[in-house]
Amino acid sequence: MRFEYCPHCGKKAEMREIGDEGRIPYCTQCEVPLWDMFTTSIIAAVVNECGEIALLRQEYVSATKHVCVAGVMKPGESAEETVVREIGEELGLSVKSTAYVKSYPYEKKEMLMLGFKAVVEKKDFELSEEVDAARWVRFEDALSLLREGSIAWQLVREVIGG
Repeated sequence: MRFEYCPHCGKKAEMREIGDEGRIPYCTQCEVPLWDMFTTSIIAAVVNECGEIALLRQEYVSATKHVCVAGVMKPGESAEETVVREIGEELGLSVKSTAYVKSYPYEKKEMLMLGFKAVVEKKDFELSEEVDAARWVRFEDALSLLREGSIAWQLVREVIGG
């Protein structure tokens, strides 16, 4: 999100040179720079002890390809807490451990996605209403079910060592 007006007072922002950041919107009333904003979210490669990864189908994301668990961080929540919450909500699974993998800018939706590997015990899924289907997939079959080059594909490739 790029500001034209100050979100604090509503005054029209002016462009101002801010150090080595260049010209950015600035509120002369509040005397604050109005940095561009983006949403921070997580994306998780959920793996089990059998060398499998959980892949989801969510029609609102893709009609043809699978995706990974993903979700927006809530205020006051750490990235790791978001991973645990989202996996619990979407798949009904308890997370044993998490490991940060890499961040992925998602410019199309003005998001920064923090990629994680999450280890769970293999169990049946208890899907939320936002998940159409999910299945356990062997590592060697996972990449072919994801859109090549997508953030999910990049994360899974990194996690499975492919």
